Parts: sequence; C-alpha cells; structure tokens
Amino acid sequence: MRSLPRLTQLSATLLLAYAITGCGAKSEAPAAPPPTEVAVVTIKPAPLGVTTEMPGRLEASRVAEVRARVPGIVLKRTFREGSDVKAGATLFLIDPAQFQANYNSAEAAVQRAEATLLQAQLKAQRYKPLVATNAVSKQEYDDVVAIEKQATADLASAKAARETAKLSLGYATVTSPIAGRVGRELVTEGALVGQGDATPLTVVQQIDPVYVNMTQSSTEVLQLRRAMASGQLKSAGKDQLKVTLITEDGQEYQHAGKLLFSDLTVDASSGAVTLRAEFPNPERLLLPGMYVRARVEQAVDEKAITVPQQAVSQTPGGSAVMVVGADGKVAARPVKTGSANNDSWVITDGLKEGDQVIVEGLQKVQPGATVKPVPWQKAAPAGAPAGAAPAAKDAAGTTASPAPAAKTADQPKSK
Repeated sequence: MRSLPRLTQLSATLLLAYAITGCGAKSEAPAAPPPTEVAVVTIKPAPLGVTTEMPGRLEASRVAEVRARVPGIVLKRTFREGSDVKAGATLFLIDPAQFQANYNSAEAAVQRAEATLLQAQLKAQRYKPLVATNAVSKQEYDDVVAIEKQATADLASAKAARETAKLSLGYATVTSPIAGRVGRELVTEGALVGQGDATPLTVVQQIDPVYVNMTQSSTEVLQLRRAMASGQLKSAGKDQLKVTLITEDGQEYQHAGKLLFSDLTVDASSGAVTLRAEFPNPERLLLPGMYVRARVEQAVDEKAITVPQQAVSQTPGGSAVMVVGADGKVAARPVKTGSANNDSWVITDGLKEGDQVIVEGLQKVQPGATVKPVPWQKAAPAGAPAGAAPAAKDAAGTTASPAPAAKTADQPKSK
C-alpha cells in the first residue's frame, strides 16, 4: 500500500520536467531562411540595328529567251539541259543551206557591181581630158559621170544585200546571248521554226548573283521614316544596309546580300513598297522562283534596351518582367515589347538603365520577396566542350566576366 503514493509522486515529478522542457523549446525563435538566389541582367542601353523581316521571291539577275531569228529546220541541239553555258556558246543549229545560197548570190552581185563601177570609172577618166579640148561634147561627159555614180550606188546596195544574207546565215547558228544556266529545250531536232513569229527555243538565266524582290507595307515605311525624322532612330546609311536571307527550310543563307534600291511608289493593289536585294550564289543553291524571307537592317537605335525572351512574362494586362530593387526586393514591372532580336526582346517602354531584371528563378519568387541577385550566364550551345560556360551578357549585349568556379574542399586521404 505504501508503493502507490511513491508512484504518484514520481509521475508528477516527470510531468513537471516535461512541462519545463516544452516551455524552454517554445522560447527559442527559429532561424530565418537565406534569401533566394536569382540570375539577373543589368539594363544598359546600346546601339542596335532595326531589322525588318520581309517576304520575297528569288529572281535571276539576267534572263534571255533564246528564239529562232530565221525560218528553217532544226538540225542539232548542242547543249545539255540544266548546264552552265558561256556567252556566245552554240545552242542550236538550223539548216543553213538556203542561207548559204543567198549569201553566195549576194556575193556574186557585189562582184558584178564592182566590175560595172570599174568600167564606169575608167570611161569617165578617159572622157575628162577630151571634154576640155571639145573632142567630146559636154553632154556625153555628163552621161558618163552619171553612170559612174549609179554604179557606185549599185555596189553599195549589193554590199548591203550581202550583209543581210551574211546575218541570216549567222542566225542559222543559234548562240547564247548571256552566260548562265540553260533550261530545257522547247523544240527538238526536225522541228520547223521561225515561220511567222520567232519560235522560243530555250531560256538562259544568270543566277550568280541572284535578285530578291521583297515587299514592305507602306505603314511600316511611314513609321520608320517618322522615327528617323524625330531622331529616335538613325539611318544605317546607303552603303551599310545589310541583308540576310532565310530560305524555305528555315536556314540562314551563308552569304550576306546588299540592298540595291527601294521603289518610290506604292502598289495600289497591295499597299506595299517593293525593295530589291542582290545575293552572291556561287554554289547555285538559290533558284529563281523560291520563296524566302529577307531581314533588312534599315536603321539603328542608338539607345536600345533588350532583355532575354525568357525574362518576359505574358499577363492579362500585357507583358511584364520581375525586377530587383536596391533593397533586394522583387517587384513586377509592366513593359512594352518591340521586335525580336535573336533570342531577346526589344523593350520600348518600362525599363531604364541600371534596372536588374530577373532571367532565371522566376518560379521561386513573388513580388515583395527578398532575393540575392547574381549575374545571369547564358547556357552553353549544344556541342560546346564540357566546362566551357559562355560569358554572361547583359541586356545591351556586353560580355560580363564569368562567375568564378566554387572551390571544393580537400578530400581526406584514405588511410
């Protein structure tokens, strides 16, 4: 019976000890978590080319439709379809028999006219001293002189006829008027050509260099000119307009082109202005008729602000970015975006120089949170060697020094 009071006293002592321990634990405040680390870019305005992307079609720089200039039967085709030919290369041979006969006849007429002229000249030379002594009448001498002049004219006419016959004989050999790539044949051997209208035989196109005909809306042209007139943009210069080409498969063409001209009139049917650029085509990769897209650098924005595209979020109210203030707190900032520049957006309103825009870590923070900003480093491109992280770039494209690698603790040596 004495053990029961002792057990009750021991239980009360234990309960009191647990209560004192619990009160001590509640009195200790938990440690505050460290600020979240986010990658940021510091805004720094820099010159940026204003690039306009326009649709276009490729066109040969020179096109020659080869036609039959004389009537006759095609005897032979002397080219391979789709091959490159030089200027003056023979393409077709038309039966020259009739033209050769006409040339021979014209040559004989010239020789006859020369003989007649020689006879008239000799007679006039003999009559000239005789008329001075009245051995022949003045009338007879005048007739001889007239016959000499007529013979001279007859010789000139015969030579012209011979030249015409020579041209027709030469046209029987059809040559390429320009250097370029010849297309398919439009007639075959044995075909009668040149009867009535000039018969098309083939087409030769010069595709190195090649032209790109582009169209730009008159609204864009007007906005661009107003921006340059107000000083917001600066002209890239007549001889500094760089043009790059995007082919149908989405690849960028390796050779840069140059802008030749911009039309002064607006097409009434489409409301667009036509531009033409020239591109070298030594590999003959570009073909006439291809659909392409051309990027033309038409002006320069001296104080452009750009941010990586991943830093811009789309909200119901428009585009926005997260910025880190001087106190380290996050705030949402609405912005207006312009055109895209590679993997960045051009910001036309909402940011200023010195702003820190969050690029990575957006999903971990909310407006009002305190963060630790670190310089953003662009991901290494595919195929880059391991450990070779590219230098970070700020919004202006300025290369920033890469963050130093963290030092690893020395591992204890195994015994």
